[in-house]
Amino acid sequence: MAAADLAMEPWQRPSDAYLVQLGLDALMADIEAPSLPLLAGLARGEHPRARELFDLVLEELGLLPLTSEDLAKARWTAAQWWAGQIVAGQLDPIHGAKLIYQESAAELDYPDTLQPIVDLARALDLPNDQPPDQQHIRNRVTSAARDFLAPEAHRNHSL
Repeated sequence: MAAADLAMEPWQRPSDAYLVQLGLDALMADIEAPSLPLLAGLARGEHPRARELFDLVLEELGLLPLTSEDLAKARWTAAQWWAGQIVAGQLDPIHGAKLIYQESAAELDYPDTLQPIVDLARALDLPNDQPPDQQHIRNRVTSAARDFLAPEAHRNHSL
């Protein structure tokens, strides 16, 4: 998704620091590419090299050129990963719901299988006389993420 964002207007592109963080995240996820340690190891003063190294990593991983099908698959994969992190207690459910809503569902045209999580994320942003019960919403997001990860949910989405 970050690779696609690099083609956007300059003010919408991911920052160099974000690309370095993606490199670190990829290393932690055991992704292997010869240039990945170079990207992840950039010091703050070396961040201007991040875009060049990020492109090289994408090339080494066979992720270029990006097609719309590749991007859709990446967004589904990200949604599944975030949902898994929510269920495992590794990602705050409220933050995870917002990530799934903004980074996956919105770009996939709000598929039905993500709609329960999207609805909960939207409910957090609605103006309200009383603030929402955060723990109740966390529990509901975790339940919705668990439902999304159920095998039946994945048979119904298309790339």
